[in-house]
Amino acid sequence: MPLPQPTAPSTPPARPGGFSVGIVGAGQFAGAFSKLFHLHPGVGAVYATDLLPERAEALVAEQGLAGTVPSFEAMLADERIDAVALFTQRWTHGPLAVAALRAGKHVYSAVPMAVSEEEIRAIVEAVRETGLTYMMGETSHYNPATVYARNRVAENAFGRLFYAEGDYVHDMDLGFYAAYQYSGGDNWKATASYPPLLYPTHSVGGVLGAWGTHAVSVSALGVRDERGDGVFDREVSQFGNDISNATALFEVAGGGSFRINEFRRVGYPSHIRESRFRFFGTEGSFEQLATFSVWQDKEGVTDISELLRPAPSLAADDPSLAHVDPALRDAFVSGTAPVHDRSRLPKEFAHQPNGHEGSHHFLVDDFVTAVNAGTLPTVNAWVAARYTLPGVVAHASALRGGERLPVPDLGDPPSDKG
Repeated sequence: MPLPQPTAPSTPPARPGGFSVGIVGAGQFAGAFSKLFHLHPGVGAVYATDLLPERAEALVAEQGLAGTVPSFEAMLADERIDAVALFTQRWTHGPLAVAALRAGKHVYSAVPMAVSEEEIRAIVEAVRETGLTYMMGETSHYNPATVYARNRVAENAFGRLFYAEGDYVHDMDLGFYAAYQYSGGDNWKATASYPPLLYPTHSVGGVLGAWGTHAVSVSALGVRDERGDGVFDREVSQFGNDISNATALFEVAGGGSFRINEFRRVGYPSHIRESRFRFFGTEGSFEQLATFSVWQDKEGVTDISELLRPAPSLAADDPSLAHVDPALRDAFVSGTAPVHDRSRLPKEFAHQPNGHEGSHHFLVDDFVTAVNAGTLPTVNAWVAARYTLPGVVAHASALRGGERLPVPDLGDPPSDKG
């Protein structure tokens, strides 16, 4: 039976060279990345598919992409598509990534990597066996605070790091209700109860993306929800979850610890800054709050807020954001900060919208460069496992009253890839 042919816009893009990308899931988040893939000189064509075909068709028409594909399965069978970019519901990424890798496709995945140790191990094993590129698009890896702390670590300015904190504080009232309704349909309350510690990479990734260590054990506690609106209700939740706020304390390899908070019921301006970080070393420390950041050492305090403050890249009322809840739009309009090094980015990105504190451009370029050069991307499968698996174990700890549990480590990537 012949493979259904993708539909095409009236004037399909004609750019020679580069690999092709299939966007899987054409919802609120996908468009910010499909546009960048489309513009990147290392990508030849971009296709899209969605369980709701009209969403894929609208994305293709709006951005002038190469066309739609009827289904994820058809995309895997299509020899014209070299890589897939997963922007589906957060608990679906693991099986989709493994299926794509086994079908011979490179994979870019939105967070989280997966929701269980078994799924995470399956991805790492598939990458090891196929030699294909896998990257998790963790935005905190290029959060200005993480970039700044990573640079200071390289300079040994902290001395010996021994403690850090990462908070992902995003209240449900600030856009998440609308987002779950958009993606979850009539059953949205069952999926809006997604366990906070199974979405840990915005907090864990910002810490480990600078520190360069990994977690070895964890003790976590959760706060059971009391809103009573059917969200975070164990009888409604498809995850059996009633925890809306959670805190985890990790021990790290080489000595030291870090603490994360994953809060969904919190009086905090999530639209101003969702993720924030603190690092403490024997010679220096760095702290970030909602609106300011400071470097501190034994001599004094330096305000570095402007160095880490992204300039807007898009107006919050831009028509392209009409389908995004106003409370979520800040995540899609922030440009890069002075601490970011844009010199490595393609010139085609120079005047394009960015997002999540300037991370989008870097993440797309990382993946495209890795696929074309055959090198490891920044947040490769092994790094992604270290950003994701600690949260999976932390959730288990919270369900067991804070019992301290070991965090498995899947090791470093093979040394034969640069």
